[in-house]
Amino acid sequence: MEKKTISRDGTPIAYEVSGEGPAVIFVTAAMATGASDAPLASLLSDRFSAVVYDRRGRGESGDTQPFEVAREVEDIAALIEAMGDGGAALYGMSSGAALVVEAAASGLPVRKAAVYEPPFAVYEGGEEQRAEYTERLTQLLAQDRRGDAVELFIALTGAPPEVIRGMRHSAVWPALEAVAPTLAYDNAVMGDGLVPRKRLASVPVPVLALAGGASPEWMRESARATAEAAPDGTYRVLEGQTHVVDPGVLAPALAEFFAG
Repeated sequence: MEKKTISRDGTPIAYEVSGEGPAVIFVTAAMATGASDAPLASLLSDRFSAVVYDRRGRGESGDTQPFEVAREVEDIAALIEAMGDGGAALYGMSSGAALVVEAAASGLPVRKAAVYEPPFAVYEGGEEQRAEYTERLTQLLAQDRRGDAVELFIALTGAPPEVIRGMRHSAVWPALEAVAPTLAYDNAVMGDGLVPRKRLASVPVPVLALAGGASPEWMRESARATAEAAPDGTYRVLEGQTHVVDPGVLAPALAEFFAG
C-alpha cells in the first residue's frame, strides 16, 4: 500500500488510489486485504478514484484494542477525509457489505452504497447457526487456536471438509492464520446475522444490492432483502456469477450505478 491515513483512535490505515474522479472506496470481505479488490478497482479507475485499503488488523494497517464496529466506520471516515472529495461511494463484498451498510447508516458523507451478496441469514435456523458460530469462534481465538478458527469460518461458508483439509496444507494457510483474529471483527459487523432492517431503513442514499445468478438461492434472497429494506434500494442479479464474482462482470454494473 502506498499511502496511510490515521483513524480517529490513532490506528494507521494503509490504502492505495488509482485513477481520477469521484471517490469509490472498496471494503473487503473477511480475511481479505485490499489487494484482493485491486483487479476490480483497476476496472473502475478510468472514471473514478478507486480506493482499496487494508482493513484494521490486516496487511499494512495497524490494530488498536479494544475493537468495536464503530472503529471500522471511523476508518472509512478517515479514508473519505483523506480523499478530500467531500464524500465517497462505497462498495462492499460479503461481510464487507455489512460494514458498508453500517457506514452508510452512520451519517458519513456517503454518496451511494453498493453491496455484493451480504451473507445475512434469511433461512430457517440462520440466527441460531450464527450464535453457535460466535460462541465457538470466541473460544478458539481466546485459546489462540488460529488455524481452527480459520477452519471454522471456512466451514461456515459451506466448504466441504476435504477442501478445508487441502487448504490447511496450502501455501496460503499461514497468511490466513495471521489475520484470524479479525474474524471476530467481521463477526461483530454481522451482528446477529439477520438482515439489519432498521439500519438499512435509515440509509439516506441509494443502495444497490447485487447477487450472482449461480450462487445459492439464500444469497440472492439476502441481497434482495437488503435492497427491499433500504428506502432507495435496487436489487440486481448478475447471471452466471457465484460468490467469487468475475471483476469484468461486476465492474460495469458498479460503474453504471455510481455514475448514474
